[in-house]
Amino acid sequence: MIQVTQDRRAQLEAELAGESRSYLASYVLFNQAVADHLGLHPTDVQAISLITAAPEPLTVKRIAEVTGLTTGSATRLVDRLERGGYVTRQPDERDRRRVLVVAVPARMARVRAVWDDLRPGWQAMFADLSDAELEVLIRHMRRAQQLSRTQMERLRAAPARP
Repeated sequence: MIQVTQDRRAQLEAELAGESRSYLASYVLFNQAVADHLGLHPTDVQAISLITAAPEPLTVKRIAEVTGLTTGSATRLVDRLERGGYVTRQPDERDRRRVLVVAVPARMARVRAVWDDLRPGWQAMFADLSDAELEVLIRHMRRAQQLSRTQMERLRAAPARP
């Protein structure tokens, strides 16, 4: 009985590994399609997502930290978003030395409209799931985000392989 359980576990883990790779690839390609539709770079789309999901405006330094970009690359990303009218830079009222990157609501409406158009398909995909199944998915996504941050830090700290 134990062997059957171990065999099944190994089979499920192998299947999960394959599906995870396919899932991540499909998400990257989906993100590219959204970016193409909006006329943006894929990293810009993800930065917009991070900026609008944050509870308060971010600094360029914080954007660099959460995206893994250098501060120079994050500055260029914010420059592009600012030129496109998606964000503005504003002094932090609590600390005038800091500059905050603030989403421009009118321009973000363009991005929201794309997501609003796509939302019914995503909702339909989850419609037949129970509350317990949705809770598992939410827990998985939170854990995956944390693991991703940890793994990104690990990769950035390790020497590059030839």
